[in-house]
Amino acid sequence: MQTPSEQEDADIQRALKLSLQTEPEVIVLDSDASTTDDETSGVDGLPPVTEQEPELAPITGMLGLDRKAMKQERLARKRKASISPPPFRKTPKLSDIESDNPTSSTSMETPPSFVHPTKVSTTLPYAGGAVKKTWALGHPRDGDIKLEEVLQKRDLTLAVLSSFQWDVDWLLRKVDVNKTQLYFVMQADTEETKAQYRNETAAMPSLRLCFPSMEGQINCMHSKLMLLSYSTHLRVVVPTANLVPYDWGETGIMENTVFLIDLPRLPTDTITAAVHQMTNFGKELGYFLQAIGLEQSIIDSMHRFDFSTTKDLAFVHTIGGAHSSDDSWRRTGYCGLGRAVSDLGLRSHESLKIDYVTSSVGSLNLDFVTMLYLAAQGDDGLTEYNWRTTPGSQMPKADDRNKQAAQQAVQKLVAEAFRIYFPSLETVKASKGGPTNGGTICFQSRWWNSPTFPRGLLRDCKSQRKGMLMHNKILYVYPFSHSYAESDDLDSKSWAYIGSANCSESAWGRLVKDRQTKQPKLNCRNWECGVIVPLRRAMSTVGERVSSTSTAEDVKGHVGKGNGETYGLKAFEGLIPVPMEYPGQEYGDGKPWFYSE
Repeated sequence: MQTPSEQEDADIQRALKLSLQTEPEVIVLDSDASTTDDETSGVDGLPPVTEQEPELAPITGMLGLDRKAMKQERLARKRKASISPPPFRKTPKLSDIESDNPTSSTSMETPPSFVHPTKVSTTLPYAGGAVKKTWALGHPRDGDIKLEEVLQKRDLTLAVLSSFQWDVDWLLRKVDVNKTQLYFVMQADTEETKAQYRNETAAMPSLRLCFPSMEGQINCMHSKLMLLSYSTHLRVVVPTANLVPYDWGETGIMENTVFLIDLPRLPTDTITAAVHQMTNFGKELGYFLQAIGLEQSIIDSMHRFDFSTTKDLAFVHTIGGAHSSDDSWRRTGYCGLGRAVSDLGLRSHESLKIDYVTSSVGSLNLDFVTMLYLAAQGDDGLTEYNWRTTPGSQMPKADDRNKQAAQQAVQKLVAEAFRIYFPSLETVKASKGGPTNGGTICFQSRWWNSPTFPRGLLRDCKSQRKGMLMHNKILYVYPFSHSYAESDDLDSKSWAYIGSANCSESAWGRLVKDRQTKQPKLNCRNWECGVIVPLRRAMSTVGERVSSTSTAEDVKGHVGKGNGETYGLKAFEGLIPVPMEYPGQEYGDGKPWFYSE
């Protein structure tokens, strides 16, 4: 019989997966492809997706690919090339890039920077990094972003894309397959599946593949990542969205969040030095790419870009499989999360508040939530591991009493300060899409009904954009402050995680004792990735955060008893979107949304 951990992610296996293997050819992130002037329509003359009528691809095969149409388009490209080859054009200016987006003037506002503005280039749209909500059909543009605005296909030369779900026909309309090399990273459980994907895409010479390992306990390739290469820079994108139209707002029923940062190309004579000066963010990104099996030439070419603006950020990941060595288990999963928090100087021995927005909830218990809480403080996983694996009979009574007291104190904090945002049945029923569109928001009644499930932690997740459902995975962490004076530390110790990891053991892993070596071993069932963004904002007083007209008494009331979590989340607004209504309501007599019932 499968354990709850083995079942929870298998329940969301609906992905459309795609891959291709072509003749060996070295690919690097700075592949130099020429561009054409005729780019006002969709790929190969197909009309672009409009806000009024999102065009969905016909589901004609295992991967949703219309192979007949692909062949016709390929022949049409050949005929076009024989009549009028595309002219060579010099590297476009930033203004050209922006003009490729008809909505850029209203949507691509100057993004907030996560590093000091004097230390970043001002010629790239996201030189300092930004976190944005995805655009949503039927809602006003307000600092959000479309997939077209992320990709900027006019100047895109190479794209490495990782996703759990795929709508390939739709995605190919977002890029120019004539000039952009594509590298898809996706799940394929068997050699037969890989062969099937290759066969279905054999007519696409610009597409290549990567299949991360699915051996042993690995159940799901769930990471969402984009490496987008242009002539002037590399764009690193970590969305919570899959590569399907509804996750990018084209049906107006689902919303997500996107982190992105632009890294300028380095002068040739500084590349060697950059290899030795790579930030932890870049090192962990490279480590993850190596683990999933991406071509080494692509990984090596990252050193041609300046990662210095990522020094105050962290790239965190979960690498599927068992990790036994000290270096491997400390580096990934929730252990890696704790290590990254510590490396960024965010480690805290004080109590924290945590708000976790998730689109899937696993078979949780208090031990798992305690693991995440300690990781958010900067713990490497050993504290909870030692509590769990060291019997009281093997230690002096005084030490055992101290251990139990410490464990109970943390679990009390977890009960008070950890909130998991997941929609109720009524919220899904009342949404624009209704229950038929809640299939990627996953929870099961057998988890909820378990006597060890921490029901008191869940809160109803309602979007601030009325009627929308969420596919977000965001972790907000900030000091547990009960007074105005204590809130001054919010800047230095507050941070957010944006990525693919849901609130489940499959997503974050579990540290266990190896039966043979008796040493710690981290078991991870999923592939995941995300980023940590520290709050660290310019404003120094709480009053300025809450309102420019707030009095000291207003502020004290805002962070006072029973409302401290509201202030903490409010501090993120303007820098990192807070998509849900807060503080979330308890379910009361209601129940969560169970997607399979």
